[in-house]
Amino acid sequence: MNLKISYLFLFTLLISSITFGQKFESPLDYLEFISSEQEVITNNMWTYTKAIAHSKNEKNVDTKLNSLLKSIERAIAKIEKADSYEDDEYKEQVLKNIRLNENLLKQDYDKIIDMKAVAEQSYDQMEAYLLAREMADEKMAEVQQEYEDHFMAFAKKHNIEILENKSDLSRKMKISGEVFDHYNEVYLIFFKVNINELYLWEAIEKNDVSAIQQNANALEQATQEGKERLKSVTLYKEDNSLVEATMSMFDYFTDETENKIPQIISFLILNDEVTSINESIENTPERKRTKKQIDGYNAKVKEINKAVKNYNKITTEQNKTRNAVIGKINTANEKFLARHIPND
Repeated sequence: MNLKISYLFLFTLLISSITFGQKFESPLDYLEFISSEQEVITNNMWTYTKAIAHSKNEKNVDTKLNSLLKSIERAIAKIEKADSYEDDEYKEQVLKNIRLNENLLKQDYDKIIDMKAVAEQSYDQMEAYLLAREMADEKMAEVQQEYEDHFMAFAKKHNIEILENKSDLSRKMKISGEVFDHYNEVYLIFFKVNINELYLWEAIEKNDVSAIQQNANALEQATQEGKERLKSVTLYKEDNSLVEATMSMFDYFTDETENKIPQIISFLILNDEVTSINESIENTPERKRTKKQIDGYNAKVKEINKAVKNYNKITTEQNKTRNAVIGKINTANEKFLARHIPND
């Protein structure tokens, strides 16, 4: 009987420790406990923030989000289970703050991922996606700042000296927000012009001369407007690398619409003429074909053969130049972010 009582007593103690969680002898112990839980969330939050901004791999973004949500769920469970120090005010503030983070991630950022999937389809969708991301980031920064304010208030109340944390999330998110304000401003200007070139080459692939001319005019106008907008962009720390790289792309568009597209249109018109003459000859019985018809067709064939070489040369050069300029923009973007986004 005594043996059974001993086992029952030990089992009761074990259940008690699981149910009531940690106890804290001092406010410093409690603050360190909260800080350690928040640090895990903070690191995962920053990793996810960078992933959603830079990664084109949706699987990678989802993995980072799931890791973050799990760390939040674990932190909530541990803080809820642990005893408060003196009263529940600070504990409730922390839990409220963490749950706000959780709601933001499950609602706002979830919508942003869906918006990102279709953002490339139009300027309006890209603008809406970037604005939604900016607003969500601002909310997240506000929530993080609120957590740090409560943390510092608790420390002050209990005369705990806190050394400045140079890697705090709110500071990094503030810097990140300022960096992406400039990055997004320049990118939207670029996107609005670049999408017109995409439409232009879709028309070229379809040999649609009317659509080519229409889209070439639209690209020319968008490029001029883009160049003017770049002149008034607010730089981040006087860094004009993104503006210069984007301006190079716009110079390429200007040369394309002024010098290359007219030659492409001339080739397509000539090609239509040759096709039409060839069909006319084929539909004419051989005995009724005139020397003028045959000579005219042969002359056009020589002309089109020469034009084909020029057309192929133009399209090859355009693809090569476009890839080089886009590569310059991508490199400028990567270096700009690497220079200004905190890596700690």
